[in-house]
Amino acid sequence: MKYFSLIAVLFLFSCGNKEDILLPKSDKTVVSDVQDHSPIYIFFRTNGKDTLAEVNRKNSIITTNWILNIDKRLPLKLVIPEVMKLQDKKRKEKAHKNEKAENYYSYADSIKKNIAFIPFTKVYYTIGKPKKEDFVIAFKKGSDLVSLNGKYVKKIDLIQEFFSIRFILKPRIVIQFDKNMSYDEYIQNKILIQKFDLYSVNPIAPKEFVF
Repeated sequence: MKYFSLIAVLFLFSCGNKEDILLPKSDKTVVSDVQDHSPIYIFFRTNGKDTLAEVNRKNSIITTNWILNIDKRLPLKLVIPEVMKLQDKKRKEKAHKNEKAENYYSYADSIKKNIAFIPFTKVYYTIGKPKKEDFVIAFKKGSDLVSLNGKYVKKIDLIQEFFSIRFILKPRIVIQFDKNMSYDEYIQNKILIQKFDLYSVNPIAPKEFVF
């Protein structure tokens, strides 16, 4: 258990000071190993009553896989704008671009007692609402229910309920997350969405909205 505590809390030693990041936890591993990577840290900070997200990317190399280690206590409304800046920098790089380099979020697998990763390279984030013609799978903060275009179902039934829908004309299917949910809860929901990859065709567009 002592070993797992070290995994669940990442330590960064900078200028002689020890900094820590509390990682999200899950009971399953999406990706178990990432080679040739650079770590990026987003710390949980407070200033009076305000919560702040502080980014440290001093050791990031543009041609490598990026692993984002983000404190689970941060709200999504602070995390995603910083992630968008990082993605934009990497996507705009021309001189040293590596098409095979991916981006991952890190978290702790509470069953296997290891650091695990979930890819998000192809995700395009938008701060705001989807278009009215989109079919929206929406996650609310602290809720065990998820909205399928206005119809609420239990998260454990999401896959079954979605594939029971018969579309006459298939719309663009996108994901929306509550901006006030924690990064911890966001990762739990991301792992749930990964189950769509078990099917031969992933029906969800690489578009995520935070509102």
